[in-house]
Amino acid sequence: MSGTPQGSIWRQPAQVWAVAFACVVAFMGIGLVDPILPAIAESLEASPVETELLFTSYLLVTGLAMLITSWISSRIGAKATLLVGLGLIVVFALLCALSGSVVGVIGFRAGWGLGNALFISTALATIVGAAAGGSGAAIVLYEAALGLGIAVGPLLGGLLGELSWRGPFFGVVALMAIGFIAVLTLVRPDGERREPMPFSAPFRALRRPALAVLAVAALFYNIGFFVLLAFSPFPLGFGAMGIGLTFFGWGVALAVTSVWVAPALMRRTSRTSIMLVALALLAVDLIAAGIVVASPAALVVCIVAGGLLLGVMNTVLTEAVMEATDLPRSVASSAYSAVRFLGGAMAPPTAAALAHAYGDTVPYLFAAGAVLLAALTVLLGRRALAHIDESGSDEGEDAAAVLIGDAT
Repeated sequence: MSGTPQGSIWRQPAQVWAVAFACVVAFMGIGLVDPILPAIAESLEASPVETELLFTSYLLVTGLAMLITSWISSRIGAKATLLVGLGLIVVFALLCALSGSVVGVIGFRAGWGLGNALFISTALATIVGAAAGGSGAAIVLYEAALGLGIAVGPLLGGLLGELSWRGPFFGVVALMAIGFIAVLTLVRPDGERREPMPFSAPFRALRRPALAVLAVAALFYNIGFFVLLAFSPFPLGFGAMGIGLTFFGWGVALAVTSVWVAPALMRRTSRTSIMLVALALLAVDLIAAGIVVASPAALVVCIVAGGLLLGVMNTVLTEAVMEATDLPRSVASSAYSAVRFLGGAMAPPTAAALAHAYGDTVPYLFAAGAVLLAALTVLLGRRALAHIDESGSDEGEDAAAVLIGDAT
């Protein structure tokens, strides 16, 4: 990347902004249901474990579908894949809003996950390919979209959830429809080269030691991520707006560190060192959350502090995966994402079941243990990740320079 012309991250082609906007809305879907989980449980007479399956069905299908997204997009093209994904999200979000049972919502969230997989896996490759400033700028922009979406999702969910638990789903339908139109009209398939990928490409990609290490670490890390995100609304005891504001703060913290702090850290130290420190601190934060879980104010502090650490991890992991192999980025991203989303899928219902059996402290201890396993995976796999550390300094410096507009 050293020879890539750099400029402000905000000076991007219209098609990049169209995909980035749709990314914001897609990532809003992750935290959107957070503020309405207690309301859904009450309105549809569902247990906490059943309610947490809204995350599981969504993330499980997203993860499994990631294994075929590169095969699909290499045949029908990136723009068509983006549109199919966005269209599926619109349809299934609408069906969630109209559903009359928790089983129906769980099933429709699975369909939503399929659309999300098609869109998200293709969106990163599209932004990387079209963004001005090279891959460093593209990844920072992608992480900015992720952070903004994760921050705004709970806030919108809280605002609309005060009216009805169905409100947030209708909100996604409207916003995703706008995203669909933006991608349809602004993304240009001109000059798009299609090289059909074999169906087995993502599976073979996981045989690469560096990618396998990152995928396993991300699986355990995502358990911690989604326990904090999906389980915390229940012990907080707040209404929809209170939960929304809490996770808005969490999302803002995540966005700030993913866009500004992580690139600055990568300019100064290796990626594996950053991951090891961030994972250790995240484990401490989760243990603290388990200890203070009976105090809503203290738990809010732990949630927001966790967001700071999650932002660093998200950006460093994304950049590491992009540099892990010489495979096409879409293949590497799909293989890695398939594994990490499986970790997110198992976390919410497991946390709810542990809370029911042993109390609200235990899910956070379970999450801390998973995060420490992620750190151990990175530590034991450092030799396989050596080439990622060698390129990490230059990438982090370039990304930070692009972000602040060092070269205009």
